[in-house]
Amino acid sequence: MKEYSRTESVLVALRRIIRAVDLHSRQLITRQGVTGPQLVLLKELQRQQCLSIRELTRSIHLSQATVTGIIDRLEKKQLVIRCQSQQDRRRVTVQLTEAGENLLRQAPPMMQETFVAAFEKLQDWEQTQILSSLQRVVAMMEAEELGSTPMLTGEAIETDAEHRPTSNPEDMQDTNGGAQRH
Repeated sequence: MKEYSRTESVLVALRRIIRAVDLHSRQLITRQGVTGPQLVLLKELQRQQCLSIRELTRSIHLSQATVTGIIDRLEKKQLVIRCQSQQDRRRVTVQLTEAGENLLRQAPPMMQETFVAAFEKLQDWEQTQILSSLQRVVAMMEAEELGSTPMLTGEAIETDAEHRPTSNPEDMQDTNGGAQRH
């Protein structure tokens, strides 16, 4: 096995993180038929039962256009349904269907759920050290201005701050040139 310099070892570690996120995302699509952001939205609906698109947007930290596109695709798969409020006909909410509930019963934990469980077991000083180091890496990669969400997914997703209108939200490209679906 090749001996790496410290710099190369850091790059290898970063690459392993990127690959782990990508592999988890691909396995999720292959096994469950949904993307990471779609699963996050489904889990949020399961947690809170019935939410408007605006409420979903706030709770999962994605742009309204992205959330609407995700809901459209989940609705086509019959995993969610839009419902008109009985109290206010202008209010439309989103709910899980039985098929959505079934999918969630079979779904593996999200990568960030596993990470959070392990991270929270660390002592405060270890958590702070990891956070500080990762913030430094972000700065070294000149990525401070990139918006993001607290989810580990291989898909390109837009936050409210990054939202740019596109002719077709499914045409977003990943770094390998393949179309990404949310």
